Amino acid sequence: MMRSLLSTLIVISLAVNAYADSLAEVEHIVLFMQENRAFDHYFGTMAGVRGFKDPNVQIDPDGRSVFFQKVNPFLSNATDFLLPWYLAAEGGDFINGTQCMTAGSNGWAENHAALASGQNDLWVEANMPQSWGHFRRSDLPVHFAIAEGWAVGDMYQQGVIASTNPNRVIWQTGSIAVPGGNVNTTQGPVLDNNETPGCSRLTMRLENGTEIDSPQDYSCFPYDWKTLPEILEDAGISWKEFQAVDNFGDNPLPSFVFWQDLADNNATSELAQRGLAMNGGGNWQGGLDLLKKEASEGTLPAVSFYIGPAELSEHPPYRPIDGGWLQKEVVDAIVNSPKYNKTILIISFDESGGWGDHVVPFTSPENTPGEWITNPFTGQPAPTGPGFRLPFMVISPWTRGGVVFTEPADHISQTLFLEQWATARGTPFTNTQINDWRREHMSNLTNLFDFEHPDYSAAPIPDTPPPHTDPLTSLLDGDVFCENTFAGHVQPPVPYGQQTQTDSLFTETGFKVVRGSLTEGRYLVIESSTKNLALSSNDSVLGTSAPTSSKIDTPSQRFVIHATDPSLATGKSFRISSAASVANATDAPFLDSNLHFGSVNSSVVFNITYEGGGVYKVLESESGKFLSLGDSGNPALDGVGEAFKIFSVSF
Repeated sequence: MMRSLLSTLIVISLAVNAYADSLAEVEHIVLFMQENRAFDHYFGTMAGVRGFKDPNVQIDPDGRSVFFQKVNPFLSNATDFLLPWYLAAEGGDFINGTQCMTAGSNGWAENHAALASGQNDLWVEANMPQSWGHFRRSDLPVHFAIAEGWAVGDMYQQGVIASTNPNRVIWQTGSIAVPGGNVNTTQGPVLDNNETPGCSRLTMRLENGTEIDSPQDYSCFPYDWKTLPEILEDAGISWKEFQAVDNFGDNPLPSFVFWQDLADNNATSELAQRGLAMNGGGNWQGGLDLLKKEASEGTLPAVSFYIGPAELSEHPPYRPIDGGWLQKEVVDAIVNSPKYNKTILIISFDESGGWGDHVVPFTSPENTPGEWITNPFTGQPAPTGPGFRLPFMVISPWTRGGVVFTEPADHISQTLFLEQWATARGTPFTNTQINDWRREHMSNLTNLFDFEHPDYSAAPIPDTPPPHTDPLTSLLDGDVFCENTFAGHVQPPVPYGQQTQTDSLFTETGFKVVRGSLTEGRYLVIESSTKNLALSSNDSVLGTSAPTSSKIDTPSQRFVIHATDPSLATGKSFRISSAASVANATDAPFLDSNLHFGSVNSSVVFNITYEGGGVYKVLESESGKFLSLGDSGNPALDGVGEAFKIFSVSF
């Protein structure tokens, strides 16, 4: 009897501590979405990502890169451009005060005006000068630690070029119901934050402060298509919304007829409790406490949606440092869970919040069904999305260790990933509301994970002070505390006419491991098991040289890829140039079919494919031969192909 009991205990122990070595064995996925920050605004200075060091930055018709935003005399007579600027550059109280500053509008009109039909150069004029401001590592220590300790995606885009509600609707339903798409309804498209019965009209603010309304109605509340929790329920997949009373209205479910009817007629039902209930009564910590409790017990549902308190959401004027505290709480809860070895945590943001980003969004071809509408303020065709890039981080044992994920993705990608995971587990579902173009062109995120080389250790995350609370009410008041304490140092002066390109485009040095199908925008080091590709000593032939641990010490090992069609989200065809000694990637020598470097006109196209597990292969498309290192160790084209690893470097 004792031996039988002991055997049972051993089996149970092994089961509890078993490791997932495939997507099918992952048991828990946690989706945590914050508010209103753009990628450049948070991570533009980060090493190894597509940030201010972008060698493929778009050059606009005026001959300047998109980093040079237009400035008219109405704003300043000191200059006609504004470069990215560090918000806390003045130092002193601005270091803390800018944490609660605000930027421009996140609305449809202002975002599309800033995008300027793809020139992306009117963030200052059409939104606000503050829109082109950014933070650095010292302002966001937790965010940087999480992004660099695990994986950061530098091509993750908002789902809709608009405000919060449309993006959260598409996150948890797969659609904003643009006419011509896969949702048949008269309630869409959802393009603003309407939360009152009936339709709304979009608003545009003119330079003189006058507001004009769109002639058409949009966002006809409440909505009548299916939500992701309903789809999961139908597939037999457990799920729950973790939230408290102070959830900023960020749970989109109450915007839908199904959930409104459930709240009215069966609010105490188990389904309503999982989708609508506010955890913890009136305590702002209720949702977080319940998430932490279930994580510590290993009892999280298969899919968890976490929606934090408004004051910790990072929506301006709520402080990023307070959002960092919340992110650390959630990450620590997941990493310290007995089920961490079978759990994936995805941290994303809903939209850019009026902060600018230099990368022109990957959007569908003009008038793609379900994706484009007529812009009511210009009368011209306009994409509804995907939109500007957002911070995106994935925490798991299979994304550990300074990874940058380079595939174009948006909020749809989280559902596409759930579909892949559910299929692998034998509980398949398909969200048929997702438009065909997005399903084909937005990443399903599976290439981000390396299940063959897990790392179960936890990355160090610095401690940060807990969020400020009112001493009388115990309610969160970090924004009020900030505005009162640092009054006069919240909105920093705009540095018109005081910028240099070197200072404004400051980027940290370092590297990240690349995963996923490649996109432009990075300096790359291409490494085999023993050697790195390099520009030869006579500057004319592709050769090799010894790898270095820092990845950034050898200029001859730096390359840039140039998409044959930059507008294709899923393109894999590139020309390759050396970045050994030139500042402008377009002036660099390009690789030809003989593996010599010369003019771009003599260059050839290479297909670079991701094989999984961090491995890439490079095929010269004209000959159909792979790039490899032969018996001599020199680059050659043959039929086998070398297994390369690729690193994104900043120097």
